[in-house]
Amino acid sequence: MKKNILLIGGSYGIGREIANQLKDSHNIIIASRTNDDSLEGVTHHTFDALEDDITSLDLPEAIHGLVYCPGSINLKPFKRLKPEAFLEDLNVNFISLVKVVQGLLPNLKAGEQSSLVFFSTVAVKVGMPFHTSVAAAKGAIEGFSKALAAENAPSMRVNVIAPSLTDTPLAERLLSNDDKKDAMGKKHPLKRVGTTKDIANIASFLLSEESSWMTGQIIGVDGGMSTLQTQ
Repeated sequence: MKKNILLIGGSYGIGREIANQLKDSHNIIIASRTNDDSLEGVTHHTFDALEDDITSLDLPEAIHGLVYCPGSINLKPFKRLKPEAFLEDLNVNFISLVKVVQGLLPNLKAGEQSSLVFFSTVAVKVGMPFHTSVAAAKGAIEGFSKALAAENAPSMRVNVIAPSLTDTPLAERLLSNDDKKDAMGKKHPLKRVGTTKDIANIASFLLSEESSWMTGQIIGVDGGMSTLQTQ
């Protein structure tokens, strides 16, 4: 049976790779601000997670998988961050996610053990300079996800992927040339930055029946950054 998989903000980067991996075997619906016309075989709805109500979209009655992709990389010294910056990161990463999940609860319940996949960052587990705002917002996702998983087991599974730096449009400023990619890669035990495929592979697994006994997990896909010290 083809599952209905909804990607919020899935028109580029990791979301696009997930859609590309699953579009032949499942019904993929993307709700995002932009539409990538080159990605065939998917249904697209124009949707801004910060502004729009997910219940206004014409979605299937049952949603078997949900991936929330919007995020931010706001790296600045704490002394230069105003409270408004923390609110902005919380809104795009966490509060908008909460609104989406609440609006979709009937659809997710109808999916019979639907799988929800969210994204955190390695910086929640590993303290990193200049990450106070984004780590706080992503940390909220981790705590929320575990509580949500406990409250809704066994009818819903909720897992979080916590990547390190990944080569996506969101990270373009940090990886804008080969020298930067090489320098960032050397900070990881596996000596490279992540790719969209690295992260999408795990998301696709979490959306599949192969992960049906997994929930409430924070999965580090980070080139060893969170657990290994090789220098």
